Amino acid sequence: MIDCMLARSPSRSVVSSQVRHKSQPRLMQFYQQWDVNTQQDMLKEIFALVHKRPDNVCNFLEGSALLGGTDTKIIYRHYATLYFVFVVDSSESELGILDLIQVFVEALDRIFTNVCELDLIFRPDDIHAMLSEIISGGMVLETNVHEIVAASDIKRPK
Repeated sequence: MIDCMLARSPSRSVVSSQVRHKSQPRLMQFYQQWDVNTQQDMLKEIFALVHKRPDNVCNFLEGSALLGGTDTKIIYRHYATLYFVFVVDSSESELGILDLIQVFVEALDRIFTNVCELDLIFRPDDIHAMLSEIISGGMVLETNVHEIVAASDIKRPK
């Protein structure tokens, strides 16, 4: 099972205690039912775990008690000002999910031509539509970038 989140990367010059309050999720997709408070707690915890890690360390973390304990993994990639984070159960392949993040970013880049944070802010419905071409109900459906872009039927901004 997969859950997905995109969050804005904080400025590295911001003090750590302030950074936690500055994380801005740009997209969150849950494939399990969670109440809003739990979702917010999960977001804060994931951000606290991921944002403080240097870029040259492994992109895999074990989940905390809130996220399901050792049965879950946090897999992320940091691109420019965004973190792409997937929380998965232990049956998923870490490298497979890392590759899935790459496929998602490549598909975004093809549709939006140099995708940026503003595309995620102003076109969330399009992003969710594309994500549902890739993942449905927590299961990976498609990993071919060409198929994802063709199926998304999103009109490119001019």
